[in-house]
Amino acid sequence: MPHRRLRRAALLSLLAATALAGTATGALVEVDDIVLRADGGFKPQSLPRREFVPIDFNGRLDIAARDGGRPSPLRQALVDFDRDGRLSVAGLPACKPESIAAAGSREARATCRAAMVGTGTIEASLVLPGGTVRASSPLTIFNGPRLGGLPSAVIHARLDAAGMSETYAISVPIEKRRGEFRYRARLDIPPIAGGAGAITHVDVEIGRRYRAGGQQRSYASARCSDSILKTHGRFSFEDGTVVDGLVEKFCHSK
Repeated sequence: MPHRRLRRAALLSLLAATALAGTATGALVEVDDIVLRADGGFKPQSLPRREFVPIDFNGRLDIAARDGGRPSPLRQALVDFDRDGRLSVAGLPACKPESIAAAGSREARATCRAAMVGTGTIEASLVLPGGTVRASSPLTIFNGPRLGGLPSAVIHARLDAAGMSETYAISVPIEKRRGEFRYRARLDIPPIAGGAGAITHVDVEIGRRYRAGGQQRSYASARCSDSILKTHGRFSFEDGTVVDGLVEKFCHSK
């Protein structure tokens, strides 16, 4: 299938799947050999119509190959967040990626504890000379240094499997945008195990309350102006497959 048609098929499939977004199964799309499941949510679900209040956000992504083998490696993820969401980093300490580039998960969290904004897990499938193995790691999200005046996040993980150990401390620029989505986070994923690995699962929980400038603040806040909070994702794989679409979650105005 030509690349343009492939993208269109992926988009239509994922948009159709958003009807499942309120269920435990979330959204499901299959394109060529890629099977992608995505879901997420936030709490509380009852939010003011105009005022922004603190929320906790969670997301989950599962990637598999239809033939049961290792899927094509994910190379880039662009995630857009609804205009009714807001990010606050004023007065929040930042974690420099180089300060945790060689650290294990526990050490990284101790080093940059004041900058932590989220936790989760990551899993990968690795094709090694001895066969296919699974690797997993705790995932930690830190508030990162400003990049070009804009906020960033730092995603940290250490994957260990079959004598292989690799640490990742990846800067994620967060761009403020106009229109129906307020922010875009761009995650460029380096080769795993020299290209032998592919991400198969990610789950995250993001939320942080902190005090700065004499005020109580929240890393993530939201309102409910139109009863829906949307998250848009564009996932690009090494084999040229692109999955592009959105998931909608209902909120209740109060």
